Amino acid sequence: MTDPIAEITLVELDHSALGEAKSLLYHAYRHEPTFQYLFESRRTGYDQRVRATLREGLESHFAQGQSALGLVDDGVLVAVAFITSPGDRVAISDQFNWRIKMMLTAGLTSTRRYIEYHEAVQDCFPGELHHHLPFMAVHPKYQSQGLGRILMDTIENTCRETPGSSGIGLDTGNARYIDFYKKLGFEEVGEVRMGDVTEKVLFKNLK
Repeated sequence: MTDPIAEITLVELDHSALGEAKSLLYHAYRHEPTFQYLFESRRTGYDQRVRATLREGLESHFAQGQSALGLVDDGVLVAVAFITSPGDRVAISDQFNWRIKMMLTAGLTSTRRYIEYHEAVQDCFPGELHHHLPFMAVHPKYQSQGLGRILMDTIENTCRETPGSSGIGLDTGNARYIDFYKKLGFEEVGEVRMGDVTEKVLFKNLK
């Protein structure tokens, strides 16, 4: 019997993959408690605000030359991970063009909430020079097949090759992901309260 994972190809993504990546992330994040709070899921236009935020976030990521990995099955992108490097990260609050586009598409309230959330998460990480995983998603059809582990192992190997990085940081408001990350060696280093949502901030030391 053929191992389906054996047919999966790891690729480095560029701007041409933005559409597929955004679609994967949209379906992964639109039901997440964090996004539902940040972008006011009970108010009309929620889906539009989520799509706009992902679009602007990925546009900024690629424009800065940041790394993005994907897993491809028969020409179809089925998993993605976006990696922000320690020396190249620019605070989103300092990105004027990003803020303007976000306010025009996601609205002032969502933009303010997103910036406050992002900065609060960053404050939880130990030290400034670390990698950050702002977005990661696996297509529902391919979940529970080890693709998340493949991505995380590749990310760790890539980050270890970067001089000066203290580790990898990420965050989640979904409790069902915590055990997965802890099994990979991540530890909780803080939390961010947003309404009824508690965002767990995790970090893996690579030193």
